[in-house]
Amino acid sequence: MEMPCSEVILKITSGTKEWSNHSVNCCIGCFNNCRYCFARNFCVVRFGRVTAESWQHMKVRWNELKKPYRKFKGRVMFPTSHDIIDIPEIEEACLLTLGKLLEAENVVLVTTKPRPSVIRKIDERFSQYQDLMQFRFTITSCHDELLKFWEPNAPSFQERMNSLIYAFERGYKTSVSIEPFLDYDPELLVRAVEPYSTESIWIGKMNYIAAKGIQEQDKPFYEAIRRNCALTRLKEIYSEFNGHPKIRFKDSIRNALAKGK
Repeated sequence: MEMPCSEVILKITSGTKEWSNHSVNCCIGCFNNCRYCFARNFCVVRFGRVTAESWQHMKVRWNELKKPYRKFKGRVMFPTSHDIIDIPEIEEACLLTLGKLLEAENVVLVTTKPRPSVIRKIDERFSQYQDLMQFRFTITSCHDELLKFWEPNAPSFQERMNSLIYAFERGYKTSVSIEPFLDYDPELLVRAVEPYSTESIWIGKMNYIAAKGIQEQDKPFYEAIRRNCALTRLKEIYSEFNGHPKIRFKDSIRNALAKGK
């Protein structure tokens, strides 16, 4: 399958390196408070920097905010462990960081569960850097019931679609991450985002699924996501979308399929 030239320029490996050569963040925590968040689990369990309860209360990393940025070799992904949230202090810190990266002429992959007001502000401030930016919007389901459970404080499906359509119509390079896919069959979501994605559409499975401390009323959500991640289901999804000109499979799926062999 031939890849668009904008995707070929990077040597893809794993994790964030699938998408970029460098990662930049300016905050700790993330307001979205996604249940499956690897960054939250990593910071809480490995380092004890935050608690599971405090993760959603974002803090600016002021030392990071003060430093200048040079031009990196290859593409920079911003942010990777938090989102760009429309809380004034957080939003301004993110826009300041993005501005420094762009002013240094970096090629930036802006990754976010998009809020329309934030995307409009990025456009208003940085439209002159349009050629250096690509948006990658995380849209994991077209059903708000699933989004509200797994990503409690994140935008609704329609808000994310409105952001995608806005960026597309404003002439930006746009792409979508369906990781983790929350619907048993992501076909409906792929069809919804495809017309507004100028670049790739990535599909990945949930990597962190809690096994303990699950409340009784929440168990059906966890049982459903385990069915999504079953090897037989991943094989079906791979077969369904393999060869689609825009679809890319995250290493979470490719690795699972490789182990399954």
